[in-house]
Amino acid sequence: MSDQQLLQLYLQEKDNSWLGPLLQRYTLLLFGVCMKYLKDETEAQDAVQQIFLKVIQEVHKYKIDYFKSWLYTVAKNHCLSVLRDKKSKIPVELNENDLKEETEEVAAEKEEVSPELLKEALNALNREQRQSVTLFYLEKKSYQEISQSQGYSLMQVKSFIQNGKRNLKLLIRKMLKESKKTNG
Repeated sequence: MSDQQLLQLYLQEKDNSWLGPLLQRYTLLLFGVCMKYLKDETEAQDAVQQIFLKVIQEVHKYKIDYFKSWLYTVAKNHCLSVLRDKKSKIPVELNENDLKEETEEVAAEKEEVSPELLKEALNALNREQRQSVTLFYLEKKSYQEISQSQGYSLMQVKSFIQNGKRNLKLLIRKMLKESKKTNG
């Protein structure tokens, strides 16, 4: 039977026994596509299984003229999505001491940045930046976890952390200058 015949029978009867042979025909193609993008055999095998599930769930939503081409596109998009997710979940091993070291860079003669000063500077940030910086650096949450728990997009989280870190340095620099004037 042709791809189109198997697909039509599946769509009419909603019977996976028609879709199985169709997917089986292209298992090696899918594996090859996944290997091309993911470059890891285990990940590629997992991706093929996920693509099979995605096809079963979504094949009825589309008018498919050329199943092989459509399947290739689904596989490519899935792999690109996996790679994007991986990129956004790159772990950054930072803790309170690392954040302190980051902020100390701005201090002339590497003056000690006290936990109180750090807390005061954090509290001076806007709410989104304070939450994001605290969750990322102090609670070691990933961009994805912050995005999900706070309801921000990944781009917003990245921006809040980047801007918050920069503003934190500026605030600490300003506070250190002011304390020098007052004490010095």
